[in-house]
Amino acid sequence: MISLEDCIGMCGLTEDEVSAIAEHEHLSEVSAAALADYLLHLPKGAHVIKEMMRDDIRHAIRSGDTYHARQLIAAMHHFLQEHPDAACGQ
Repeated sequence: MISLEDCIGMCGLTEDEVSAIAEHEHLSEVSAAALADYLLHLPKGAHVIKEMMRDDIRHAIRSGDTYHARQLIAAMHHFLQEHPDAACGQ
């Protein structure tokens, strides 16, 4: 049986990045890993993931959850290092 760790490893993102997608899309982490893999194969998919993370950060800040906002910012920072094309929407 394939595990969550296997799914995350195959999608090319970290657990925190997959969790941000799961949170944004209201999906299980396995489904979020599959969505991440799909999006990363699209021309502007990395930009879509960045926008999801940005929405999650804004929501955490509006909710007063600064700890979670910092976690999401760290995940987004790592994501942008690994996927610089996401920063400019390409």
